[in-house]
Amino acid sequence: MNESKKKTLFHPRKGKIYVVGPINKVRVGMSQITLSDTVQTAPDGTRTVKTNNPVTLYDTSGSYSDPNYIHVVYDGIYRVREKWNFRRKDIAFAPETTTRSRSESHFPVMLPVAKAKPDRNITQMYYAKKRIITPEMEYVAIRENQQVEAIGVKSYITPDFVRREILAGRAVIPCNINHPEVEPMIIGKRFLVKVNTQIVLPESSVEDAVNKLISYCKWGTDTLLDISLHPNSCAMREWIIRNSPVPIGTSPIYQALTKVGGNPAELSWELFRDTMIEQAEQGVDFMAVHAGMRRQHLRFVGSRLTEMTSLSGKTIAHWIEKHKEENFLYTHFDEICEILKSYDITLFLGCGLRSGSIYDSNDRAQFAEHAEMHGLIERAWDQYVQVMSEGPGHVPLNKIETIIKENHYLNKGLPFFTLGMTPVDIAGEFDYVASAIGSAHIAWHGASLISCIAMKDELRVAGEMDIRADVFAHKIAAHSADIAKGHPGAQVRDNALSKARAEGRIEDFHILKMSP
Repeated sequence: MNESKKKTLFHPRKGKIYVVGPINKVRVGMSQITLSDTVQTAPDGTRTVKTNNPVTLYDTSGSYSDPNYIHVVYDGIYRVREKWNFRRKDIAFAPETTTRSRSESHFPVMLPVAKAKPDRNITQMYYAKKRIITPEMEYVAIRENQQVEAIGVKSYITPDFVRREILAGRAVIPCNINHPEVEPMIIGKRFLVKVNTQIVLPESSVEDAVNKLISYCKWGTDTLLDISLHPNSCAMREWIIRNSPVPIGTSPIYQALTKVGGNPAELSWELFRDTMIEQAEQGVDFMAVHAGMRRQHLRFVGSRLTEMTSLSGKTIAHWIEKHKEENFLYTHFDEICEILKSYDITLFLGCGLRSGSIYDSNDRAQFAEHAEMHGLIERAWDQYVQVMSEGPGHVPLNKIETIIKENHYLNKGLPFFTLGMTPVDIAGEFDYVASAIGSAHIAWHGASLISCIAMKDELRVAGEMDIRADVFAHKIAAHSADIAKGHPGAQVRDNALSKARAEGRIEDFHILKMSP
């Protein structure tokens, strides 16, 4: 394997800039496009030259887009948050002798495991209550604004606004303290719509896994959800986290399933708990927990056309039927929150009963699970755990607004994550197009994180261009919603492109298009 490789991801006129925050001295990386001058010639032949302001863009590629950065896979990328964590007095670092057991030949750079000290709370929501503006809060405020105030565009997004949105539960910053490489980002209705991409990690090739990660970050994915289902997924995830500038999410029940040979009946709370802790120590930033799916809800599924399509939902249903007991994720929910808050992991309340066809959309099963989430969210907030919830899958356009209204009513406007908001069932290989259409619609109404859903086998065989098309379709959907919502400066790039096209500045036109 080539351990060192210099990455240059940008056009010569699309460079990397760093903006330093005044409160915590954070250093926020963004990309900036330098535009050519506008040249106008009067009838008398007089030429006037006007300078066009550069366009600053939100950048998810982290260190990989810095031309001065040399990437070494085994060292991991630059640890943006490492100094912030070491300055904190409420975090304990385990000695190296007690960290995760691993061999140097199989795992990246050794990092001590961090955890909240006993009786201390370290979540962003807890700091927000204490009126503390953390480095993460300042970082995302600078990042969201994309330097629009420098060109005269006013923005309401300040570090204190970020703090207040997190305190209210309307926004989350997924940033496990064991993922110091992650560049803080925020998910919430009042911020830029973010795009999630699902990833299936290779079973053996570290180089393939990290190269896939770099491509996703280059194309603009904001978060990655690992849906791997093989015994080596834990080891491969370690490499991904050490090399990822974007938050990594998991559904711990997937890895727990691999430990019992794929038999849901053999799952237990103890196994799930241990898997959660293992992933927490690795640095997973958000975890899908399907605790709102109750035993009593299963009776609503029988009348469905497509029953259950969520693998996590099917797994839990199988366990419930086999043991004739309540969902152990529900009965142990407070213990789950205790684990999450010890590492500041964002809780992703999964929707195990989400619809798998437009025929089943917005049915009794789906709304029963969402109603159950209300009480769970309050219990998570009691421990200052950051929370976002998952919405359904296949829903016709005329029913999408109802979902958002229901979520905001029941759950006080917490961030809403939609996996595959597909308004038709017949899209086939163009599911990503259908999903982008539905995602743009629901993001306009208030969803905060959108994603195309794909089965693990589909992702495993998908080519690079297939996944690129998926990411870009949803980036366009997210941008469409940002403009419709009036996000500060959302239209700056569009206006610059239209001006360049009208003036015949062809090179500027091409570089301003949505491409890496």
